[in-house]
Amino acid sequence: MEKYFLGIDNGGTMSKAALFNAQGDEIAAAGKAVETIVLHKSWSERSAITMWNDTLEVVKRVIEKSGVPAEQIAGIACTGHGNGMYMIDEQGEPVRNAINSTDTRAQIYIDNWNNQGLNEDVLPYTTQSLWAAQPNALLCWLRDNEPTVMERARWVLMAKDFIRFKLTGNVHAEITDMSGTSLMNVVSGQYDDKVLELFGIEEYGYLLPPLIGSTEVAGYTTKEVTEQTGLLEGIPVVGGMFDIDACGLASGIVDKGQMSLVVGTWGNNQYIARKPLIDKDLFMTSAYAIPGWYLMLEGSPTSASNLEWFIRNFMNAEQEKLGDDFYPWLNEQVANVSPAESEVIFHPFLYGCNEESTLSAGFYNLGGEHTKFHLLRAVYEGIVFAHKRHIDRLLNFREKPEVIRCTGGATQSEVWMQMFADVIGIPVEVPGGTQLGALGAAMAASVGVGEYESLQDAVRYMTKMESRYEPDLDRGSVYQAKYEKYKEIIRCLN
Repeated sequence: MEKYFLGIDNGGTMSKAALFNAQGDEIAAAGKAVETIVLHKSWSERSAITMWNDTLEVVKRVIEKSGVPAEQIAGIACTGHGNGMYMIDEQGEPVRNAINSTDTRAQIYIDNWNNQGLNEDVLPYTTQSLWAAQPNALLCWLRDNEPTVMERARWVLMAKDFIRFKLTGNVHAEITDMSGTSLMNVVSGQYDDKVLELFGIEEYGYLLPPLIGSTEVAGYTTKEVTEQTGLLEGIPVVGGMFDIDACGLASGIVDKGQMSLVVGTWGNNQYIARKPLIDKDLFMTSAYAIPGWYLMLEGSPTSASNLEWFIRNFMNAEQEKLGDDFYPWLNEQVANVSPAESEVIFHPFLYGCNEESTLSAGFYNLGGEHTKFHLLRAVYEGIVFAHKRHIDRLLNFREKPEVIRCTGGATQSEVWMQMFADVIGIPVEVPGGTQLGALGAAMAASVGVGEYESLQDAVRYMTKMESRYEPDLDRGSVYQAKYEKYKEIIRCLN
């Protein structure tokens, strides 16, 4: 009897699920847009209960669309956005809205810690930069602003850990996700009282759930889940992983020679190695899903969420009119404006900045001849330039890769993928499938239930490269000139 594996992915903009066979073929997928709650400037929240209900809905749709008998679904794993915070009480109920990874309410704590030099003190333990949406800073903010919430809280969870808890009734914190929160010692792979003491949150150590590995069985689907989704009761649910790990696995990243990009709400650029890189000029080192490996990442919320903002505010009518044909049409409009035709520059800093400053987003070099399609191309280009800034930093620590693997919604755009290849100057490969985060999670499930011995084996059998984009040197020179202007404007504004 053929086995199938369900991957569930709750990212910054969508709740998704997809079903895969043991060869990594995507049998069915479904998704639902996330509703972001903005109660105050700098806040970004969501309802955890709504996320759970949306997850139940998309899982049910996947099972119905696939036509796969429920008894052939052998394992489940979850992935999702890292950081932010999902807090529940002793009964498992959320104590407040969940906080997203683009939230910046706790920036004052980061500024104070950096001014005190605390970033240098904690770096040998946490191996990452400090930023406002990490739970360490959010715990401080909640302590000082919502003390009654802290009194009710029992567990701090990440997005996918909350969903796994709802599937099984068991509370765990999976190690790849938790290793990106500045709440543990990444080098030792364990919680460390010293880390909490340095941040002044040692009193909240009891909020940290037991750690579990990506492929360890965390529990089994409950009767309640069965009634709402069509899944069978008792299906193994494994630890799952941080979405950057899931996309890395779906890209075939199993050794240090490779590099991958995730073009999503966050722009993540990463590679893996056996030894953790600890450097103040690197954004983050975290545990990778493959035991004994670490993931080195440069990332920021400077990616495709900026395009969604532009569409929502300036192209909503076209999107409503065209429906499913909108994004193909959108890419055609970008292609109709040549790289050399417009000198408009866009800084994709709507939700954060990846420079050593607090710059806001902006369009530059606008002229009366420009239309919104010139601005649209500038948004595409600006997002690629933001990724290149991160890649340039990573290349300070390693050799240039022969190829870069790319995942995320942008991979559905051939014009955008070609732009990445031309700007970066390295061939770009795109894995097959539409839900690559869910595929990475499904790989963990396949290992957890014994279909494959290791994640390396799962990658070998379940990943396939679908397309490749070679850099064009002529276009690359045009983009390089624009990229220099992009950086020069940043220098002038600082």
